[in-house]
Amino acid sequence: MNLRRMFRHLLLPQWSIGLAFPRHVLQTIERAVGESEKRHDAELRFAVEAGLTFSALWQGQTARQRAVDVYSQLRVWDTEHNSGVLIYVQLVDRKVEILADRGICALVPQAEWDAICHRIEQRYRKGEFEQGTLAAIEEITDRLARHFPPRGTNPNELPNRPVLL
Repeated sequence: MNLRRMFRHLLLPQWSIGLAFPRHVLQTIERAVGESEKRHDAELRFAVEAGLTFSALWQGQTARQRAVDVYSQLRVWDTEHNSGVLIYVQLVDRKVEILADRGICALVPQAEWDAICHRIEQRYRKGEFEQGTLAAIEEITDRLARHFPPRGTNPNELPNRPVLL
């Protein structure tokens, strides 16, 4: 157990999300997700969390493991074509995870998602939360449009509004 990491997580207040992602940025992200979904048959969710709970930290939960939990809680898997994609941001550690449903994983390798995560994390370390997120959404959109193009009507199966955990 890393005590320094534990203290950072436990001492960062929930409202700190608003410093990195103020309301206007969240609205911009919501619009970007909506525009993205017009170009492909997938569904995007964006979720950001300030820090992990004491229990999660005690168990050594990684950002990836937490992203899997959030993916399930938000029911990102619950789309007709197995086409959900979660962008999970763990703010304290500046970690980003992208999880895609099996319909997309068959077409886009995890290494591509990991590369996007790395680029977002670099932008976040510079304090470029809005720009980093929008650039990532555009990169994700390009891949989804190429591998999962629209096939007629595309109902909005998951909310576009970012989730603050």
